[in-house]
Amino acid sequence: MTDLYIDADACPVKAEAERVAVRHGVRMFLVSNGGIRPPAHPLVESIFVPEGPDVADMWIADRARTGDVVVTSDIPLAAKVVAAGALVVKPNGETLTRANIGNALATRDLMADLRSADPFRQGGGRPFSKADRSRFLDALERAMRKAQEAGRSAAGGSEAGS
Repeated sequence: MTDLYIDADACPVKAEAERVAVRHGVRMFLVSNGGIRPPAHPLVESIFVPEGPDVADMWIADRARTGDVVVTSDIPLAAKVVAAGALVVKPNGETLTRANIGNALATRDLMADLRSADPFRQGGGRPFSKADRSRFLDALERAMRKAQEAGRSAAGGSEAGS
C-alpha cells in the first residue's frame, strides 16, 4: 500500500498533496514539529514530532519504503528515502531519483560552502510561483501512479515468495 509523507514544516503544497492523496485513496502523513492545522480528511494524519534538528526527517526516513512517495525540499532526507526505494517530489515539481540524488547532494554541499565562505552573500531561491505549484501537481500525480505500481509489484513479488 502506498503512503504519502509530507515534510510539512515549510511545505507550500500541503493542500495540493492532500487533494492528490484523497483522489488516489492513499494515506498521507503530515510530519512536523507542530504549528499546522490538523487535516479534516480521515486519510490524512498529522504527526507531531518533538522539537530538534532533523526529528521529522528521521521519522519519515524510518518509514518510507518502495511504493511510497515523499514530498520534501530536504536533500539529505531525499537521499535516505530514495535509497530505501521511495519516490521523492520537491514542492517545485522536481523529482529526485537514484540517478540524480548524488548531483543534488553535491550541489547542496557546494552552495553551503559558498555561503560559509562569503558571509555577505544575500538571497536564497526565487519565490514559489503558480507554475511551481502546477509542476508539483503534475509530478506528484506521476509519482503517485508509479509508486502504486511499484507497491503492487513488490506485494506481488512477496506473495510469490511466500
